[in-house]
Amino acid sequence: MQSVKKQLLAALATELDKLSEGAGSRAAFESPKVADHGDLACTAAMQLAKALKKNPRELAAALCDALKATPAFSQWVGSLEIAGPGFINIRLKPEAKQEVVREVLTQGARYGFQSATGRKMMVEFVSANPTGPLHVGHGRQAALGDAICNLWATQGEQVHREFYYNDAGVQINNLALSTQLRAKGFTPESPEWPKGENAGVYNGEYIADIARDFLAKKTVQADDRSFTASGDVDDLDSIREFAVAYLRREQDLDLQAFHLKFDHYYLESSLYSSGRVERTVNQLKAAGKTYEQDGALWLKSTDYGDDKDRVMKKSDGSYTYFVPDVAYHLAKWERGFTRVVNIQGTDHHGTIARVRAGLQASGQGIPPGYPDYVLHTMVRVMRGGQEVKISKRTGGYVTLRDLITWTSTDAVRFFLLSRKPDTEYVFDIDLAIAKNNDNPVFYVQYAHARICSVLAAWVDKEGGNVDHLPPVDLNALSTAPAQQLMLQLAKYPEMLAAAARDFAPHDVTFYLRDLAAAYHSYYDAERILVAEENVKKARLALVAATAQVLKNGLAVLGVSAPAKM
Repeated sequence: MQSVKKQLLAALATELDKLSEGAGSRAAFESPKVADHGDLACTAAMQLAKALKKNPRELAAALCDALKATPAFSQWVGSLEIAGPGFINIRLKPEAKQEVVREVLTQGARYGFQSATGRKMMVEFVSANPTGPLHVGHGRQAALGDAICNLWATQGEQVHREFYYNDAGVQINNLALSTQLRAKGFTPESPEWPKGENAGVYNGEYIADIARDFLAKKTVQADDRSFTASGDVDDLDSIREFAVAYLRREQDLDLQAFHLKFDHYYLESSLYSSGRVERTVNQLKAAGKTYEQDGALWLKSTDYGDDKDRVMKKSDGSYTYFVPDVAYHLAKWERGFTRVVNIQGTDHHGTIARVRAGLQASGQGIPPGYPDYVLHTMVRVMRGGQEVKISKRTGGYVTLRDLITWTSTDAVRFFLLSRKPDTEYVFDIDLAIAKNNDNPVFYVQYAHARICSVLAAWVDKEGGNVDHLPPVDLNALSTAPAQQLMLQLAKYPEMLAAAARDFAPHDVTFYLRDLAAAYHSYYDAERILVAEENVKKARLALVAATAQVLKNGLAVLGVSAPAKM
C-alpha cells in the first residue's frame, strides 16, 4: 500500500497547491483513532481555512470534490467523508489495501526499507569498563543499541557500532590488585583482604577465576586484544593486562550469546597516548573558550546553555572526566560520523550539556544537538515473586549471562525493548519462560510459527512452494478480518521510520503484538486452506505476507522467528 499512499499524497499535494501556493509541501495523512472513521484522515482543510479566510467544512467539501476527480483517488478511494470541524475521512477500496500483500511478497526482507542515504552514523553503546561481567543494565543497553542500529539501517543509514572503554585508571588498578590478592591465596574472608566501602577491591568469584588462569600462564583472546599471563604474582603489569584481556573476553562471550558484534573498540587510554586530549584542550584555549581561576582551567560552558562553567583541568594538573569525552566525540566527528547516538544510563544525564558545550566551543562547526543521547534506567529482576539481587559470580548483581541462561536470548532482547528506555523495567523471569499468550515474545513468535504450520500443511498436501507463491487474484481478500490485517501490514514502513526517528524500538514490540493479534483474529475468523482455489491462494498470500512482516520486525529487535514451537 506504500505505492497507493504515494499516489494519493501526490494528488493531495497538487490540489493543496491549487488552493494555496506551497501548501502541497504539507500534504499528509493520519491514521484515524477510531477504525470506523475510515482508513486515512486529512486535516488540511482546517489548517488552511484561517489563511484563506474560509469556513473549514466548506473548504473540506471543495477539496473533496477536487480529489474525487483525480485519477489516484478515483482508482483507490471508495469514499470521502467530512467530519467534525473539517476532518476528511478517507475509505480505501479493497483493492487498495490488497496492494500491500504484493508489496510485502515482492520486497521480502527489504519491506519497509528506505533507499541508502550515503550518511555515516555511529551508535556507541554498552561501553563497559572491563572490571567485571556485564550486568542486566548493560543488557538493556545492548538490546537498545543494537535495535536502534537495525532501525536506522532500515532507513538507509550506514550504521557503525562502537564500544568505548578504559583499560587504565583507578578501576583497572583496583582490578589488578584484587586479582593479585587472589593469586597470592587471599580471599574476601582473609584478614589481609581490604574491607569497607572504600576498600577499592572486587569481591566476586570471577576474580578467583582470573587469578587461577593467570597462575596457569594462560593466553586469552578477546575481539580487540590478546595476552599471555606471566604467572608471576609480583608482576602487577602482567596481572593488569591479563585481567583486562580476560574480562574483555568474558564480555565478548556475553555479547556473542546476545548475538551482538561491534565494528570497533575504542580505548580511552588512546586519547591520552595519542595526544588527542592535550590537542582538544589547546583547541579550546585557542578558541578563547577557557579561563584560569583558583589554579584550575575552566570551560565557558555557560556560553552554550550549561548551568555553570566546568573545570577542565584541576589544580593538581589532572583532567576532569568530561575532557576525554569531548576529545572522543571530536574524534567521532573527524571520522565522518555526522550523526552520533550514545546509549547510556540515566546517571550520565549531567554530562550531556558539558560535552555538547565543549564540542561547540571547539570551532569545528559541530551542531548544538551533537551527539544524540538515549538514556535508560536500570532493570529489576523478579523470580518467583521475589526480587533477585545477588549473583555468586559477581558478589552483588545479576549478570546478562544469568538472564540469558534463565530464559533465552530472544526473551531477554524482546522484554528489555518492550518499554521506553527511561522507564523503570521489571524483568519477570517466570513470565519470560511461560508458554502462553501473556508472554509477549511467545505470543508474537507463536503467530509466526502458526502461519508457518499452515504454509507447511499446504506444501505437504498440494506440493506448493512457499518461497515462490504464484501471482494470485487478491479480490477474495475483501472481508473485514482480511482488510484489518492488511491495514496492519501497511502500517509497518511508517512505524519503522517513526521508531528510528524517535529512538524508540519499543514501538516495534508494540506493533508486533498488534500484528500478531490481528493475525490470530483473522485465523479464528477465516479458514485458509479452503476448497475454492482462488480464495485459498489469496488467503495463503495474505498470511505469507504477515509471516514476512513478523519476521522482519523481529529481526529489527534481534529476535528469531521460529517456524515451529
